[in-house]
Amino acid sequence: MKKRSILLNGMAIVSAVVAVLFIAAAPHEEVHIPKEEWSFQGFFGKFKQDELKAGFQVYKDVCSACHSMNLMSYRNLEQIGFTADEVKEIAASVQVTDGPNEAGEMFERAGKASDAFKAPFPNEQAARAANNGALPPDLSLIARSRGGKGFLGYEGADYIHAILTGYVEPPAGFKLGEGMNYNEYFRGHQIAMPQPLSGDELEKQSHDVAVFLTWAGEPNLESRHLTGLKAVLFLVVFTLLFYAVKRKVWSKIH
Repeated sequence: MKKRSILLNGMAIVSAVVAVLFIAAAPHEEVHIPKEEWSFQGFFGKFKQDELKAGFQVYKDVCSACHSMNLMSYRNLEQIGFTADEVKEIAASVQVTDGPNEAGEMFERAGKASDAFKAPFPNEQAARAANNGALPPDLSLIARSRGGKGFLGYEGADYIHAILTGYVEPPAGFKLGEGMNYNEYFRGHQIAMPQPLSGDELEKQSHDVAVFLTWAGEPNLESRHLTGLKAVLFLVVFTLLFYAVKRKVWSKIH
């Protein structure tokens, strides 16, 4: 977990830098991202296990057809409440390429808990070819790279939820490019990804998958909240003690 956390932090920094450069280079346009309520916000914030499980199911059933999560392994799902047997069953539901075998050939086998999430395409070229030239981003750190705590002013989960619920008809006179879709929360309002979710469950599914992707990018979020809370409590107690000592010392002088 420590190595994974270091890797996640390093990748998040790179992603954030890329996002900043992209924003600086793009035409200036204000896109208002609605703020949602999330259980993991604040010092006492925690992820809800039922939301995490439901969010993974949305990723598995819908998002994984185009988007990889290369930094996630199936065994990580035990951290959100799946049992070891359930994780084995989830992993075994996919076929992964392994090898070479004794004959020097690659072969297909059922997935294992230790395997990384299976990518939908074997390489970038295949991914672009299947998506009209667009490259679906890896979702491992999407919530962190699109989050605005530092520079945009909104949570990464807000961005994900907004994009998934932002598909509407383009306004009159708007010129939509070939193969593009109108999204009121996407910069430029033209997005290559067709609307992935719809129907009565749109809001819930968008919310749940946003929670899952936030956890995937920040699996230690709850422990960081706890550490921050302890630090604040320490500073409060230290300040009170310092003030009490100061009053006692100065009372003798006066």
